[in-house]
Formats: sequence, structure tokens, C-alpha cells
Amino acid sequence: MRLQYVPLFIMLLVNILVDGYIYVALHSYFRRIIWSKIHLVFSALLVALFVCIVTFPVRSGSNGLLQSMMWMVFTYLSIYFAKYVFVVFDVLSRIPAIFRRQRWHWMSVLGAVSGFGLFALMWWGALFNRYNLDVRQVDVVGKDIPQAFDGFKIAQISDLHLGTFGSDTSFVCNLVGEINALNPDMVVFTGDLVNRKSAEAEPFIYALSKISAKYGVYSVLGNHDYGDYADWDSPEAKEADVRNMVELQKRMGWRLLNNECVPIARGRDTLMVIGVENVGDPPFHSYGDLAKAYATPGDSRFKVLLSHNPAHYDLDIQNKDNMNVSLTLSGHTHAMQAELFGWSPCVFRYKHWGGMYTDSLSQRMYVNIGAGTVGMPARIGATPEITLLTLRCQK
Repeated sequence: MRLQYVPLFIMLLVNILVDGYIYVALHSYFRRIIWSKIHLVFSALLVALFVCIVTFPVRSGSNGLLQSMMWMVFTYLSIYFAKYVFVVFDVLSRIPAIFRRQRWHWMSVLGAVSGFGLFALMWWGALFNRYNLDVRQVDVVGKDIPQAFDGFKIAQISDLHLGTFGSDTSFVCNLVGEINALNPDMVVFTGDLVNRKSAEAEPFIYALSKISAKYGVYSVLGNHDYGDYADWDSPEAKEADVRNMVELQKRMGWRLLNNECVPIARGRDTLMVIGVENVGDPPFHSYGDLAKAYATPGDSRFKVLLSHNPAHYDLDIQNKDNMNVSLTLSGHTHAMQAELFGWSPCVFRYKHWGGMYTDSLSQRMYVNIGAGTVGMPARIGATPEITLLTLRCQK
């Protein structure tokens, strides 16, 4: 058995045990055996669904098939997460029986209600919340901000993952309308335009070309923009796809910064926009080179660094005496597409997963939790984000 299949095999075994427990529970709760039989048939169908998911050609299948697989994965997980909740509560309800007391039937009912509630919450995230937009307005205040850039507005978007939308441009059109309504001076995109291949962006070129900002739209590549998640006939085919990604962004009127920088002049002052290719911690490939993009990152100029993965800030910038990167803008985390009451399971993977962070040297980083979805087509909380950062010169 291949090593990567071991966790899936363990998950399947756990889920079979959960289904067996629920079968016995239904048998004890209801006199009519029909309910336990219905559950048994339903469980068998879920095993078949699991097999379809495991055998799906994720890297070589078409984008349409990939979308179908995402929905299959989400359906499977939404059902079993609900079952897990019920089983935990039902097991707890049996604790009094250990001491020869009447079991807590109310806890079993609570488990069933909670399980259905979680199921409903997940599908709310899939059918509704992933199409909502949250505009987060953030003031970036500091003495290091050039006076001429006081009030300068930067709109940030990230992680569109256009392939998940297929050819449906309605969400992206709404996104563009919201951005333009903010009247930003500059717009930045911090990576992951697609899921696997550049062709996924083709239906959205016209809509994204309508983003308007006085000082332009600047972008960088994310880990999904290099073709690393697809199978290719040859290395040359993969390289051609990356070149096409660059060309697509030109057609949209975006300035893609691949380890390079651009000065933005306003009045007597200058702001440096630096863009690096993806820099990430394993298993993500690193292509970025900050030294190539900007040779003297420790100088006194006000700099805005676009870097897809916030791990770059952790690895090379945070609390480094030889650095003076005023503001880093990142994405990548999606807040794991799950955030409730300001908390996300993403904290177990990323120290900096969403919002503004500042180190001991006053180097700031803002992590945008993205607008698209990948893996599962849902956002449970973690509403698609547009960030409007306004620079404020502190006198």
C-alpha cells in the first residue's frame, strides 16, 4: 500500500466503525428495523463515494471533473462530520449507565441536533457564504509612511482559484464592482489565480481587466500558479503554461512582478512596490528571490512587498535586523476556509493566518484570507475578503 493511502484507509475504517455504531444505536432507539436498514444502504453508498474520491485522477482530470471531485469530497465530509458529533454525544450519554443509573437521553438528542446543525452550517458555507464579500478596512499608521502617501488606498485581493468557478463569472464581476466602488489608488493581487492550469483564467480575463486604479494593478504568483498540481507531458509543456499565465495577466492589464520592483511616485515621495515569486515552507516550492527583486531591503525607503505565502515573512523578514520591509501583503492561508468568532483551525498550521501583524522592528504584514475556494467549495465563516488598506502618516 502506498504511504499516502494509509491515512485514507484509516479514515475509511474509522467511518465504518462510526456507521456500525449508529446502526446499533438506531436499532435500539426504534422498534422498526427499517431505519437501521436505510442507514446501512446509505452508508454503503458513502463507501462507494469514498472509493470514487480516492481513485479520482486529481492531477490529470479535466477542470470540470475536478469541480465534481471537490463537491464529492465536501458532501462526504459534511455527512461524516455530522455523524462524528452525534457519536461523541451519544457515547457521553451512556456514562451514567456505568454507575447503574439511567442514561442521559437528552444528550443523544442534543448530539443529533448538533450534528444536523453542523451539516446545515457547512452547506450554508457552500451554497451562500462563499459568494458573499467582506470588505475589511485597515489603517496602516506609522511615522515611516511618506507624507505624500498619507491617505493612499491599497485594495488587496488574493487566492481567487478561478477554476473552482468553472466558467461562471458572476462572483468575479461582483468582486470587481466592489473593488472599483472603493476607488483605490492601487490594487494588488497576492497569488493563486488558478487551481492547476492557466487556461482556467480564460473566461475571467474580461471581467478582471475592468479593475480600475489610478496607480495600476500589481500581482504575484502563488503556489497554484506554476502548474505544480497537474501532470504534464513534458517539462516544456509546464513551462509554456507558466508563460501563458504571465501573458494572461498582461491581457488583464495587470503588472506581474516576478522578483522585481516598481517605484510609485506621488508628490515628492516614492513608494516601492516589490513582488516576489512564491516563497514557501515545505511542501510548497520556493521560486522567490527578494535580493533579486530589491537589492537593499534594509534601506529607509517605504516598501510594500507582495509575497503570496506568509511563511516568507516568518522565514526572512520578521525581527531581522538587516530588513526594513514596511508592509508585507500575503494570502495563501484561506483561514482554511473556516473561521468562527475570530478563531480558525488554521492556527495549527500558520502562526500568521489572517489580519495584521507587526514585529518588534515595526515591520508589518497583512494576510488576506482570500476570495476563492480550493479543496472544498465552501467557506464556513472566513467570508471572501477584499482588504482596503489606507496609509496614514503619523506626525
